[in-house]
Amino acid sequence: MGIINIKNNIEKILDDNKAKNITSINLKNKSYIADYMIIASGTSSRHLQALSEILVTQLKRLGIDNCRIEGKDSNDWKLVDAQDIIVHIFHPEKREFYDLEKMWSEETPHEKAMI
Repeated sequence: MGIINIKNNIEKILDDNKAKNITSINLKNKSYIADYMIIASGTSSRHLQALSEILVTQLKRLGIDNCRIEGKDSNDWKLVDAQDIIVHIFHPEKREFYDLEKMWSEETPHEKAMI
């Protein structure tokens, strides 16, 4: 399964499970950590936890193993490491505070790409 198909599946899984404001950022030529970053909001700490667990379960069904959830102790943020795609799931206030969309959507010269 290609990276675009995986990205589209992640976006659909999040949308189907009522995630809000789903945004994808292409990280090619910006970072070597992943090809895409997907950012979404949940409505409560339970919703964040459920979204992250559902995402990992559904990706495993699609044959994408070794996905990890970070931030298990956080009520405001979860990160799902889906190999070449990083998924941040935030409480809306934390998402606004960190503003990853602004940070990562700016163009970065290739020689300054972050590791």
